[in-house]
Amino acid sequence: MASLPLVGLPTDSKPIGSHPFLVVGEKYVRAVVDGAQAMPLLLPLLQPPLPAEAWLATLDGLLLTGATSNIEPHHYDGGDSWPGNPHDPARDANVFGLIPQALALGMPILAICRGFQEVNVAFGGSLHPKVHEVPGLADHRENPASSLEVQYGPAHALQLSPGGLLAGIAGGNEVMVNSVHGQGVARLGEGLRVEARAPDGLIEAFRGSGPSFLLGLQFHPEWRVTENPFYLGIFNAFGEACRRYRSNKQVGSP
Repeated sequence: MASLPLVGLPTDSKPIGSHPFLVVGEKYVRAVVDGAQAMPLLLPLLQPPLPAEAWLATLDGLLLTGATSNIEPHHYDGGDSWPGNPHDPARDANVFGLIPQALALGMPILAICRGFQEVNVAFGGSLHPKVHEVPGLADHRENPASSLEVQYGPAHALQLSPGGLLAGIAGGNEVMVNSVHGQGVARLGEGLRVEARAPDGLIEAFRGSGPSFLLGLQFHPEWRVTENPFYLGIFNAFGEACRRYRSNKQVGSP
């Protein structure tokens, strides 16, 4: 197990009882183990942030997970927030520091849901705070009364960019995915390339334009990753990128 690449997962602040806890969804941890064939390492996001350099020197990849919170709108000129909009200022402060440093190292990054939105904002993009209120866009939220199996089941088709990374994994230009989000990309960040769109035109996936692995996904491929060939292919590709990064790092060590 010691030879496996290390993948960092940021934690989220969550009150349990009267105490704050730092948590990560188990499905993301499982996907790193079973899908990427890597070792997960949970990163405690505190306020003020801990120095990111110590983490990044150890890690071989970064998985920016989904969360119940939303990015505070002031990070992307999104106007005022609203009552009941959940935020996690510690995650914002930490992740917006981690992303540019990881990119500068060429470290592989897989970003899902909130993580997808974080990368877009880090690249200067903006978000729709409420996709379902945007004319011409569908309601991409799950039904909270449904079971998890239904919420994370196939919801709509993705139109994959021909010749893109996801099209190569899927073996075609269309695939079905789940849809569990209320926010989405309004303006794509500079230098990001569209990998997939929903039927209403909303960007559902992008990749970086540089040589390192940077893939952002609005859907959730971590859900039952070993049972869905497309989802598994995504985590396989991420794991391979992490192994290459680890190998190159070891070769370059004195």
